[in-house]
Amino acid sequence: MEFPVLIETLRIALEHNTAHLLRAQLEDVHPADYAAALTEFPTAQLWTLLTVLPRAEQAEVFGYLPAEVQVELAITISRRKLAPIIRQMSADERADLFNRLTAEQRDTLLPALAQAEREDLLRLSAHEEGTAGAIMTSDYAILPPELTVREAIEVLRLEAPDKETIYSSYVVDQARQLIGVVSLRELILAPANMRVEALMNHDPIYAAVDLPQEEVAALIAKYDLLALPIVNAERQMVGIVTHDDAMDVAAAEATEDFHKTATIGKLESSVKQASIGLLYRKRVFWLVILVFGNIFSGAGIAYFEETIASYLALLFFLPLLIASSGNAGAQSGTLMVRALATGDVKLKDWGWLLGKECGVAALLGLTMSAAVVGLGLWRGGPDIAVVVAITMMLVVLVGSLIGLSLPFLLSRLKLDPATASGPLITSIADVAGVVLYFSIATWYLGL
Repeated sequence: MEFPVLIETLRIALEHNTAHLLRAQLEDVHPADYAAALTEFPTAQLWTLLTVLPRAEQAEVFGYLPAEVQVELAITISRRKLAPIIRQMSADERADLFNRLTAEQRDTLLPALAQAEREDLLRLSAHEEGTAGAIMTSDYAILPPELTVREAIEVLRLEAPDKETIYSSYVVDQARQLIGVVSLRELILAPANMRVEALMNHDPIYAAVDLPQEEVAALIAKYDLLALPIVNAERQMVGIVTHDDAMDVAAAEATEDFHKTATIGKLESSVKQASIGLLYRKRVFWLVILVFGNIFSGAGIAYFEETIASYLALLFFLPLLIASSGNAGAQSGTLMVRALATGDVKLKDWGWLLGKECGVAALLGLTMSAAVVGLGLWRGGPDIAVVVAITMMLVVLVGSLIGLSLPFLLSRLKLDPATASGPLITSIADVAGVVLYFSIATWYLGL
């Protein structure tokens, strides 16, 4: 069912009080699509549409709802109605929701859970935000090494309904220390009497529970894993991070970096759900800072008043030149921020990259100088054309070097290099462009 048709179907069912008859029509609708459709309705109607599904499917759809919608439901729906859905949720999604609630709301929710679920929830939610422990799940399959393949498959058949994934099983000893990993494919293809110990990979890739979540996502991507085992300081298995959770982390990190490149603070909710006040607070700081930064551009122009008064044609090219400087800097800065974030380059590579960028920027500057020299001849004559051509080459070179160097400088100072992109680089390059332009004009025109 196409998305617009799905929304219209749900709206009609609500208008005619036939929501309880929707179940058959929703059998082929993916939970993610249904969750997206539910967000188009107010909370009360959303809850009505959610509860037409079987309990297990309700929990799956609930897990796809945006975080702020989940919290709103947790606040407005009674514990008696919401608790069965919470119990059906996967362990990591349940912990994520729990961490978003207030202390009072947590105290209300906990008594609705069984003791084992409650202990698991408290254990998962205790890990520091942004670490492997905060995104892992405790729903994973373990096997003792002495089982035969036939016995291991039977164990997995019994455990499968309660586990998030059984494509990889983790072999642990009696102290729950991770000693190996075996895939479901390997178990199916192996002789029935072979022992798991003989079949397993004895050197599994794993991560510490306090490892930053972006490094966990990078490990999963690097080794193309379906799930990554997480261990504590004693190498005891405490959970796994699945590839879908790693994708969520990567998407969140990319979104945060995009926001930082525009000098916007981290948003805890989507742009659609964010209030006017929140968006204002996240954007105002750097805009005000950059306003005062751009005063230096004005000061530069004021300093060269005599030059401008003598050759008013110079003003025609000012926006073109400083924009070119900012654009070149933004390009270079974006490349470096991304390369630093992915580990493609390190701080020690700055000197080598500086030389390389000089070559690239010089070629770009020459090309752009050639593009504007004709315009300079037409607008101001040969002398203005020479000034514009020389300035264009230099501002592109300087802007590119600023864009390359600023992310490295911030990294050296233990700050996030993503902050260096966009408006910050452009503002610095603008000031440099103004000073260069009028300095060259004053020198070349004999003023």
